[in-house]
Amino acid sequence: MKKFVTLSHRVVSNNLELHFERFKLTKDQEIVVRKAKDGDAAALTQLVRAVQDNVFRLSLRMLADPDGAQDATQEILIRVITKLSTFNGESRFETWVHRVAVNYLLTAQKVMARDPGLTFDIFGADLIDGLVDEDMASPEDHAMLNDLRLNCTMAMLLCLDHKHRAAYVLGEVLEFEHAEAAAILSVEPATFRKQLSRARTSVQAFASTHCGLVDATAPCSCPRRLPAALTCGRLGPGPNSVFADAPGYAAAKAMAGAVNAGLAAVELQRAMGPLRAPEDFAAKVLSLVDPPD
Repeated sequence: MKKFVTLSHRVVSNNLELHFERFKLTKDQEIVVRKAKDGDAAALTQLVRAVQDNVFRLSLRMLADPDGAQDATQEILIRVITKLSTFNGESRFETWVHRVAVNYLLTAQKVMARDPGLTFDIFGADLIDGLVDEDMASPEDHAMLNDLRLNCTMAMLLCLDHKHRAAYVLGEVLEFEHAEAAAILSVEPATFRKQLSRARTSVQAFASTHCGLVDATAPCSCPRRLPAALTCGRLGPGPNSVFADAPGYAAAKAMAGAVNAGLAAVELQRAMGPLRAPEDFAAKVLSLVDPPD
């Protein structure tokens, strides 16, 4: 039976392993793509299901908004289907899908309208303004503490402009090879490396001076920030199921404490779990578009 296969992609920190499913085109998968391009509904469904987690993960890391990421995932998958005839096999299928996704995430008016326009100065001031004294801090086993960690870590990347955010997410978080990430962004490898370096420097500098998980002397800590985050509605009423498989707060804290500040900043960005799509988008998007001719 012809089938899609996945590549287990691991990030290992302090014995903590996170598995990121990666879709690669093989000879068997080339057959499925060809069938999908020829209008085979079963093959097209299989194709969409094979890439929907990757698309959702990228969307979530770019938008830092689970609801917005679901909307974007649906729109991107529709574009993958309608543009499938343009895939010529000159790149990996995963590369092509991510190029379609990034193009949408960087240009769609709907996405641009939802961007909060954060800067590191604004974000840093907001974090410090909401801190409580140590005697009022939440316990480290609070059910929502890890959701705060995850949401804050993702929101940090919103302080980067769109092109530097995309470079950081692809190169540092999802760990694409530089040449492939450059191809996804349609820039020269040297340009990508410069963008990634600038983004990495900015994220590390902010995290090391603000995040207590990265540097214990930094002013902000999740326990001190959580009461205000709950009061002002920055978090939902309970843990978000999107983060169900993410490392817990204690594990993330131990991991960050075992490495230097520069490494801790990126390890925390990666310590999100698989971030799988919360629903099966295949049936939904296929009902909205006709299979390609």
